[in-house]
Amino acid sequence: MDRRVVITGLGGLCGLGTDAASMWKEMREGRSAIGPIANSELHDLEGMTGAEIKALPQHDINRKQFVSMARFSLLAVLAAREAMRQAGLSCDEGNAHRFGATVGVGGLGWDVMEETYRALLLDGARRVGILAVPKTMPSAAAGQVSLSLGLRGPVFGVTSACASANHAIASAVDQIKLGRADVMVSGGSDAPFAWGVLKAWEAMRVLSPDTCRPFSADRKGLVLGEGAGMAVLESYEHATRRGATILAEIAGVGLSADAFHIAAPSVEGPASAMRACLADAGLNAEDVDYLNAHGTGTKSNDQTETAAIKRVFGNHAYSMSISSTKSTHAHCLGAASALEMIACVMAIQEDVVPPTANYREPDPACDLDITPNVPRERKVRVAMSNAFAMGGTNAVLAFRQV
Repeated sequence: MDRRVVITGLGGLCGLGTDAASMWKEMREGRSAIGPIANSELHDLEGMTGAEIKALPQHDINRKQFVSMARFSLLAVLAAREAMRQAGLSCDEGNAHRFGATVGVGGLGWDVMEETYRALLLDGARRVGILAVPKTMPSAAAGQVSLSLGLRGPVFGVTSACASANHAIASAVDQIKLGRADVMVSGGSDAPFAWGVLKAWEAMRVLSPDTCRPFSADRKGLVLGEGAGMAVLESYEHATRRGATILAEIAGVGLSADAFHIAAPSVEGPASAMRACLADAGLNAEDVDYLNAHGTGTKSNDQTETAAIKRVFGNHAYSMSISSTKSTHAHCLGAASALEMIACVMAIQEDVVPPTANYREPDPACDLDITPNVPRERKVRVAMSNAFAMGGTNAVLAFRQV
């Protein structure tokens, strides 16, 4: 039997806000969180632009766990706890083995890694913190979510650069469909504001000096952000049996690889993933009302993605609503598609398409309806979310109204 998978809880935080509701409110209105990075220690990189969480929300995470986490794990735990609260779920000895977690990350505990290297190489330290390894490992976010919530089912990390969260959610869907779990807490987290990370991105010459303008002819590049987004996924039977409020169904998953270039995008890889997602969901192209684009604000991404969308959707590409919410929360790497998942679910809930903010000049190569600057009310029965990562790893999700 093919088990349906639904979403019953959302949690998140990023530069837009420290809970899913406040983030969505800002996304929906097209208000950008991008500005000077003020709280992170950037050494000789003062004046860098990003979407930074200004202050973390109040929480009751016990001190023993708190001191064992790098920032990306802390963000994941805060988002996961919020999602579980909204879903009205908790674990006990009777059900914990049927609850799991998958968390996508683009990197690792960069803040702890940088602190460690600076202590050794610049300050003459002979030893580092005893928890440096478990803090920095990419799977730490998933492990810490499991520890915080008592989840004892399938728990693992997923990493595929900017597609990590969509791959993590796809993996969680598989666990439920295969009968290995009834509930999965899934999404992504990243905290890239460390000197070494920003120097590496600076070297690629893709960072914008001001803001993120996806699909706008005057775009100057992408902007990095930090954050986490998590969802509670359940089998439809489990959710209805307990009378849960269902926010949306994960209707389909499409995965592909470009096998083209480690950094440059292709048209066929993304197109293949979108086609596979439609097929998995049993949807026609005309069924999609809203597409949350990968939309990084680089010329190569925006124009390539537009071409891929046209190749898959044909004439319908001009009828559906498209937007890139990275224009508001910036590119949060491993967390990006988790934040965009929240945008898709809430678009279905409220029948409103969040806009592409900061848009100023039409690009003839990006001539689709990218919902510039102002939200649009329309019926959203099906929303699709694109995530196309460096390395050519593509993951597309489709969400459906229930």
